Amino acid sequence: MALAGLFLITFLVLHLVINLLLLLNDSGAAYMQAVKFMTTNPLIKIMEIFLFGGFILHILIGVTIQIFNWMARPKRYRVEGFSHTSFFSKYMIHTGAIILIFLVIHFINFYFKKLGWVAPPEGVEREDFYQMALMLFSNEFYAILYMVLMVFLGFHLNHAFQSAFQTLGLNHSKYTPFIKGLGTLYSIVVPLGFALIPLIILISKN
Repeated sequence: MALAGLFLITFLVLHLVINLLLLLNDSGAAYMQAVKFMTTNPLIKIMEIFLFGGFILHILIGVTIQIFNWMARPKRYRVEGFSHTSFFSKYMIHTGAIILIFLVIHFINFYFKKLGWVAPPEGVEREDFYQMALMLFSNEFYAILYMVLMVFLGFHLNHAFQSAFQTLGLNHSKYTPFIKGLGTLYSIVVPLGFALIPLIILISKN
């Protein structure tokens, strides 16, 4: 669970860097060049398998752990006492489910179109992900939904980052405060970076 999570956390940084290229004033040249590299490079195609494997493994283990937790305590305590469990930890399964729904929508809008499983928008070529992205982020409903979902992603990442290191045994009085601080920073900066893209596109459109 921890290793799959850290792999996905690393991937998110790369994905954000590529998506930020959408904001360059170059008619999508840099973004399309990055997309072409990501979709044609043989090494990236191999990593793509690990990426999907990481997603599936992360989801399956997460659901399994939650089911075991529910089975271990079929009835809730009548009186809720003080708990050291963080707010983000308590709702990991809920934020994870919301992110899964977003991933399905995201795959339909981009990855499945690349594979030819879903038809691209009328008048847009199947490989023109720049125009697809602009069309989606210019849609107010989708853009706002995307930004709201990034908030849930931030909640999920806040706990996931530090708990992954703790699971791997990297829990020490010297390093834990730094890891927690880095995790908090990551869980704010990365989702904020993703959320700024549709926001800026919407503002420039109007």
